[in-house]
Amino acid sequence: MMASRGRWLLVGVCTAAFGGGALFPVAASATSSPSQQAGGVAAPTEQPSAQGSPAKPNSTTPPPQPAETPSVPAPTAAVQLSNERTVTTWAHSESPGRIFALPQAHAPRVAKVRLVNADGFPEVYMLLGSYTDAEGREWVRVRIPGRPNGRTGWMLRELLGSFHRTYWRIVVNRSEHRMRVYFSGRLLRVFPVGVGKPSTPTPTGHFWIDERFKLSSPSNPYWPYALGTSDYSTLPNWAGEGVVGIHGPFGEPQRIPGDPSHGCIRMLVPDIAWLGPRVTLGTPVDVVS
Repeated sequence: MMASRGRWLLVGVCTAAFGGGALFPVAASATSSPSQQAGGVAAPTEQPSAQGSPAKPNSTTPPPQPAETPSVPAPTAAVQLSNERTVTTWAHSESPGRIFALPQAHAPRVAKVRLVNADGFPEVYMLLGSYTDAEGREWVRVRIPGRPNGRTGWMLRELLGSFHRTYWRIVVNRSEHRMRVYFSGRLLRVFPVGVGKPSTPTPTGHFWIDERFKLSSPSNPYWPYALGTSDYSTLPNWAGEGVVGIHGPFGEPQRIPGDPSHGCIRMLVPDIAWLGPRVTLGTPVDVVS
């Protein structure tokens, strides 16, 4: 649990695997003729005259020209933005809107775009892939923050700000009580951690860091850093939406490694002091059993 901006923040962790298959199940679009695909029109064929010989063009009157057919851009193939192991792309949301099950405006809506997270900081979306439809609109497949955990969907690119990349990754193994920290796929550190007790376990899944606090007072139980994540606890009625995060030992370093928390990931002071200033927003956090 962690106090931030008048709210209590419950804290914990994870990352997300992009998947090896298609980004989405989109039906193949109807194919057009080669001339239509090129944006042009097939040349008119010459018609025979009544006497059976080709008609001669009038030297003073130009032949009628066919009307131009407007070209429609063909859909582009989906582009992967993150593999969530060696590189991950993220962005803040900038405009309200909706998130859809498919990159289509008439697809089922699965969530609303959030501009701020539970603590009032700019929301962070993890970006999995992009796709440009036949009308030229760019869609982005995102991991959706908020309850329930684990949702994905598609939103228009125009609702997002600048794209950022991170090469960090965090993996927390609950049964081992260990955190592994990677950079560009290379293992850098292994830390002991405290996780949720059996009655309030740290939820497993693919998550990411969406806020970071540097705490000034050693008397703060979360000192010296607290990292908020997109993971939400199993507690149904926790103040501040039950955000899981990563923070200091809560005054109980002797319980690390172990299962002391309501879902938080607790770290020893030297360990969180190393991790806190290094990892960035958007860093994937995988919580595994």
